[in-house]
Amino acid sequence: MSTPIRWKERRRVASAGLKRPETPLRALALNLSEAARSALTEPFRLTVEHHQIYLRRLPRELDGFRIVQLSDVHHSPFTSREQIERAVETANNLQPDIVALTGDYVSKERNYAAPCAELLGRLGARHGVYAVLGNHDHWTDAALITDLFRAEGITVLVNQGMRFEKNGAAFWLAGVDDTMVGLEDLPLALAGSSATELKLLLAHNPIILRRAARAGVDLVLSGHTHGGQVSLRSGLSASGRPRRRLLKGLGRQGETQIYVTRGLGTVVLPVRFGYHQVLPTLSSLRGGVFDLSVANQLVEKAFSLNSFMEKVWPIYKFATNVFMVGKKVEAFHG
Repeated sequence: MSTPIRWKERRRVASAGLKRPETPLRALALNLSEAARSALTEPFRLTVEHHQIYLRRLPRELDGFRIVQLSDVHHSPFTSREQIERAVETANNLQPDIVALTGDYVSKERNYAAPCAELLGRLGARHGVYAVLGNHDHWTDAALITDLFRAEGITVLVNQGMRFEKNGAAFWLAGVDDTMVGLEDLPLALAGSSATELKLLLAHNPIILRRAARAGVDLVLSGHTHGGQVSLRSGLSASGRPRRRLLKGLGRQGETQIYVTRGLGTVVLPVRFGYHQVLPTLSSLRGGVFDLSVANQLVEKAFSLNSFMEKVWPIYKFATNVFMVGKKVEAFHG
């Protein structure tokens, strides 16, 4: 005859092999743990996005011109040297014609400026690396970052422009200072350009798009938004149209196109949800198309509020009803 202790042991062994029943609270816990896992791991996942952008005024001699864009590095305890080194190595393997850096290289600590400049100084491009400053660079030390970048051979455009020439053809390459700190001067950056030539603008904040369109800019490369960093809804509104505020990807205002990268780093918390790092590459096709490669946070398995709430809402309602019934029973017996 089995003793009670042995019977309990056997019962535990037998039950261990059975699949535990799915309950609403267990499903809720699994969804929340998956969301937390994604939010904590996405800042370390890097992908390359390739975009071919048609530009009517791009000279045919520059067909296939390749740009690699990096932005919002935010070198800090949240964005390590290893993450930046991986992005730099990935960018170099793409063999770009130029590299565009669009601001926010550090967060708020000056001691990260020199290491970040040294790492980005390893970028290699056939015709140079060009940069503009972001709001976090100004909040840290804009003069220091500018000097460090220029010492590494990076051309920092502070409300400046230049005529970029290759294969006997040219376009105007310009960069503006940051809008948020009130130092943007687009007319100064475009001074010297002709009315008929293609204009490529580097600007940290994509809010410049309307002004760029009025000024006849053909393409704007921006960052700043981190793609929202934490996204709980899709990029489309309830009507199926894109939301009015452009947080990531390609957009257009009249004849002016813009690409907003999700960037590399994070701010406030080392968390991304729905948006991973991305490194974009822009390239041009015959007829005048840039080839843009962007290092961004990978977006596979991104959660939207709609899909998430479809799973969680019935569970939440059930748990709330159970809680309210329990409170009523407690009050009745109290």
